[in-house]
Amino acid sequence: MKAICFYFQIHQPFRLKRYRFFDIGNDHYYYDDFANDDIVTRIAHRSYIPAAETLLRMLEQNPHFRFALSVTGVALEQFEQYVPEFIDLLKKLAATGRVEFLAETYAHSLSSLTDPEEFANQVKVHDDKIHELFGVRPKVLRNTELIYDDELAPQILAMGYKGVITEGAKHILGWKSPNYVYSAASAPKLKILLRNAKLSDDISKRFSDTEWDAYPLTADKYIDWIASTPAEEQIINICMNLETFGEFQTRETGIFQFLEAIPTFAREKGVEFWTPSDAVSKLKAVGELSIMHPISWTDESRDTSAWLGNKLQNEAFEKLYSVAERVRLCDDRRLKQDWYYLQAADHLFYMATKHFADGAAHSSFSPYETPFQAFTNYMNVLADFIVRVEEQYPLSIENEELNALLTTIRNQEQEIATLNKEVSSMRKNIEHYNEEHLLRGEKQSAPELPAALETKEEKTSKKSTPKTAAKKTTKKAAPKKK
Repeated sequence: MKAICFYFQIHQPFRLKRYRFFDIGNDHYYYDDFANDDIVTRIAHRSYIPAAETLLRMLEQNPHFRFALSVTGVALEQFEQYVPEFIDLLKKLAATGRVEFLAETYAHSLSSLTDPEEFANQVKVHDDKIHELFGVRPKVLRNTELIYDDELAPQILAMGYKGVITEGAKHILGWKSPNYVYSAASAPKLKILLRNAKLSDDISKRFSDTEWDAYPLTADKYIDWIASTPAEEQIINICMNLETFGEFQTRETGIFQFLEAIPTFAREKGVEFWTPSDAVSKLKAVGELSIMHPISWTDESRDTSAWLGNKLQNEAFEKLYSVAERVRLCDDRRLKQDWYYLQAADHLFYMATKHFADGAAHSSFSPYETPFQAFTNYMNVLADFIVRVEEQYPLSIENEELNALLTTIRNQEQEIATLNKEVSSMRKNIEHYNEEHLLRGEKQSAPELPAALETKEEKTSKKSTPKTAAKKTTKKAAPKKK
């Protein structure tokens, strides 16, 4: 039996406003609210909402249809603020029980490449957000931009996930097919699902390309391609941004009708639909897959050069994570919120200096005229952010020294809390002792009531005491005087 595993990604960053050098230290709000509202609302109404409505109809009309969604935490925050009706649609999808929500970093960050603690923390926060909104806990992880390598696998497994989705990159697979389940070489119990790049891009990139030799792409043709793959290849992972429907491929291309027709033709060809959890639980790994260097689903190189491919990007990346430990230690809620928003990989993506097709893709998403403008703006914001972090914990103190001091403070706080509990307990014991002592004293010093004031019960009690009974017995036993 062959199955399609559909996975749709939803992400929107908090875009930065134009932040000048002279704003550093004076303006601590970094975001372009107008642009964020405008872009998120526009894309939601052109793409996300009609796509979600289409998927909901597909679920209602096709009991065998299933798919997976991954929504970043920063995107969910903006939907709650600007288009809450889309959150309602996502809840309806979740209520069907046939939509799986995947785990990922809350901020759509690159933390997995440099800071394991931050990565684990963000994934947990994202899991909690998904559970809060949709009542489910993710079981399979999809890292930012499908980034994955051998070094990451043991941590993902230790975090409790049984599977991970990444790119079926040609330079990794070689002669192997992406249409199997593999196990991680560094953590054999972790299963790997690989995106079928060709079949995914046929929809997301080539669907409306009139120069493509397979144009026009129809649902029956697409399912025929899948059904004609070798019988032993059981899982076809089709992964793309949900923006594909209505934004990258406009409504006029017929993309929504194409999507809605897929389950019908799949049923005719005996092709099922599975979620990533279904694939992980039902299929055995055919072998181990080693990925020594990080891969992603972005650009032709399928590596991390889209975000860390030049000196500008690396300088910004290193500067940002140089204060990671200090930010985690602080309790300033606003500072932590900015920390998440500034970690979005999009800020580094805008700084890319690539050319040809990759360069065109980067510039089409960037709100800046040049990568250098993106770098300057971000570094100005980052400079102000670091000033605020330094106000909490001065950079002159080394991380190890700071950790030692904070550990001492925490230990002292715990000791004080323990002593306070002991003092409170002793006070309660003393109060109870005083109350008991007072009651005993009152009983001993209380005068006997006159017989006239005694109650019937008290009189009866006195008559029945052993002393009284003994007296009566003595009187009866005494001989009569002659």
